[in-house]
Amino acid sequence: MKKLFLALLSVVIIAGAYGFAFGVPEPIAQLWGGDSTTETTEAPREARAGRRGQGRATTVVLTPLEARSHTLVLRTVGSAVALRRTEVTATDAGEVVETTLQANSSVEKGDVLLRLDDRTERLALEIAQANRDQAQATVTRYEGLRSNGSSVVTDVALSEARVALRLAEANVGLAEVALDDRTILAPISGQLGLSDVSAGDRLASGDAIVTIDDTSSLLATFEVPERSIGLLAEGKPVLVSTPTYAGRVFEGVVTAFDSRLDSVTRSATVQAEIENPEGLLLSGMTFAVRMTEETDPLPVVPATAITWDRSGAGIWLVEDGSTSRFPVTIRYREGDKVWVETEAPLGGEIVAEGASKLREGAQVTAAGARKGPGA
Repeated sequence: MKKLFLALLSVVIIAGAYGFAFGVPEPIAQLWGGDSTTETTEAPREARAGRRGQGRATTVVLTPLEARSHTLVLRTVGSAVALRRTEVTATDAGEVVETTLQANSSVEKGDVLLRLDDRTERLALEIAQANRDQAQATVTRYEGLRSNGSSVVTDVALSEARVALRLAEANVGLAEVALDDRTILAPISGQLGLSDVSAGDRLASGDAIVTIDDTSSLLATFEVPERSIGLLAEGKPVLVSTPTYAGRVFEGVVTAFDSRLDSVTRSATVQAEIENPEGLLLSGMTFAVRMTEETDPLPVVPATAITWDRSGAGIWLVEDGSTSRFPVTIRYREGDKVWVETEAPLGGEIVAEGASKLREGAQVTAAGARKGPGA
């Protein structure tokens, strides 16, 4: 008897819960004969139907599809040397008798850097000059005799005298060159580097004496990866900076770049000339190099607007509350913005948030306007 009572109680509890949640079924309400019950049950049913109808529309955030340019930025590291530079070497062997090799001092082209012992060369020049004078006197005497009608001097003798004069003059020229080589002159204008050559040292031909750098212009060399080759063009502006002068930017232009990529690094070597009129930058410095370029305007969307399926990337366009998907090709990324190529019309409303829940032709409602990607 107790079990039967518990069973009946369970049925009553379940029926009451059902009636509370879903209302009294219409046939039972009619058996009771009460219209008020029918009205009571109809109202919750209509409310539930309304809620189900609203659930079919997905709430999303919309934003207009806009187009704007993207700034391509290449950042790399390079080093620089003086655009005009040279290493002065000894052209002849000898003992140093005089030097003006003051480190970091400025010199002009043609200034004397050092002198070698030139006593032998001066004597050789005097001998060559004496032989030339003697040859010149012989030619002058022979020509005087011939002009007076003398037959003592033959044509052969006069010709040989003239040849001897030419040889004597050439020997004078050689002696003068040998003497000039004993004095080392600055081949370019610029600043002297450190030198360990001093008076009394003995130099051999080809020994290094000093370096000269004209740092009014520097030649920066850096590598550009394959993906950024499109930025390269002669005359392209280049911005460089160095930790030595933090916050200061120096300008330059591309002067040359390699015609092929390195097979290992897949990059091209680029040279840029940097003006340095104040002489702040030194040869050998390391630079942070930056190049920029503005692209043509492209559609730009928030990164959250991009969805993926088997066909690739795409965005959702909303028209009259219904969605349609347009494929996109991603060109550039910067932060939460993505520049794409797409056939979606500019100015149309696209789904910026909530796109992952959408299907073709889905009904959507706007949760609120979102500013464009660049705002």
